[in-house]
Amino acid sequence: MAMATSPHSLLLQNPNRPLLKNTISPITHLNTLHLPAKPISIKCSATAAQTQDQRPLTHTPTQSQDRVFNFAAGPAILPENVLLKAQSELYNWRGSGMSVMEMSHRGKEFLSIIQKAEADLRTLLDIPSEYAVLFLQGGATTQFAAIPLNVVKPEDSVDYLVTGSWGDKAFKEAQKYSKPKVIWSGKSEKYTRIPAFEGLEQSPDAKYLHICANETIHGVEFKDYPTPKNGLLVADMSSNFCSKPVDVSKFGIIYAGAQKNVGPSGVTIVIIRKDLIGNAQEITPIMLDYKIHAENNSLYNTPPCYCIYMCGLVFEDLLEQGGLVEVEKKNKKKAEILYKAIDESNGFYRSPVEKSVRSLMNVPFTLEKPELEADFVKEAAKEKMIQLKGHRSVGGMRASIYNAMPLAGVENLVAFMKDFQARHA
Repeated sequence: MAMATSPHSLLLQNPNRPLLKNTISPITHLNTLHLPAKPISIKCSATAAQTQDQRPLTHTPTQSQDRVFNFAAGPAILPENVLLKAQSELYNWRGSGMSVMEMSHRGKEFLSIIQKAEADLRTLLDIPSEYAVLFLQGGATTQFAAIPLNVVKPEDSVDYLVTGSWGDKAFKEAQKYSKPKVIWSGKSEKYTRIPAFEGLEQSPDAKYLHICANETIHGVEFKDYPTPKNGLLVADMSSNFCSKPVDVSKFGIIYAGAQKNVGPSGVTIVIIRKDLIGNAQEITPIMLDYKIHAENNSLYNTPPCYCIYMCGLVFEDLLEQGGLVEVEKKNKKKAEILYKAIDESNGFYRSPVEKSVRSLMNVPFTLEKPELEADFVKEAAKEKMIQLKGHRSVGGMRASIYNAMPLAGVENLVAFMKDFQARHA
């Protein structure tokens, strides 16, 4: 059957433009998972459904023809094979006769889902047994308040190392429930670097030191971590969570919104040392009290069940790829290709971030001619590469290349960037 002509194939047929690497290929098995267009007879066949739905995830290295390369910062791209697995289980999860979206969060089916998701995450990050794993709601932004409410008293001093917009927001929220101090801020330098740790003047009585491990907007990422004077390090890892191995034992609390690397928006993961639980301020709302959620295994109220299920599928996929050591290798390769294209463009594209702390996840860059930005975004979209416009607070471009972004997506973007430069330099 003849395939419809795609924007990629039209581009490849143009002899006046450099070739973009055409990695968009049809995946013939997709049609077997699409819902039929005509009416169907619905039958209950638990055995057949279970056989089909319990098949393992199959890693899909290329993008299907009807998908775009989504460079959004979040909600962000999800692994295609995970989406296909979820599609196959959407109507009838493993012979249960219902969708995950219909399950009781206290039923045995969902309990098996959330327990496996936690177990797989513990394996991925080698989380010690003295840490609790919580699946919560409210986004990482809610944790800006929950952390001081749970860990310190209103009069307690806490330190914040601010390397971008999210670290700044966390500091401002902490002002309501503690006595935070910014011990370093990169705001005057437009958040383009991270300071040397040995020069940090930490507060002698600070109860914890808070960092944002990867700033989604500004593309600044910690490659190593500071050591707080009192030993308690708290990190917002929303945009680089599960993108590389992390020594969890160095942290008191790690928290992350799922919608960057491990699932859809709606679930926030908190990894917290158990001895920090149970000391919440009296004013702490019950839904922000870690003790309540830990005692109820994240099931105090109805959790974001489907989002947790999706995270579980992603954790399975990351394990099947060989774990976070292998995932980090892939992420480094993608980032290296993109940063090289920026650095070798003779100034047409520029990365504002200090090279030693450039993010592997979020790559902001500017054009030498800012008036071309709108054309860049528009033309890229025609080539099925979307969400490349920079955050409204900083402008420019931003390519978020999370775990699920295939190498082909970065290669296509780089080819497009070179072509765009050739036509506009």
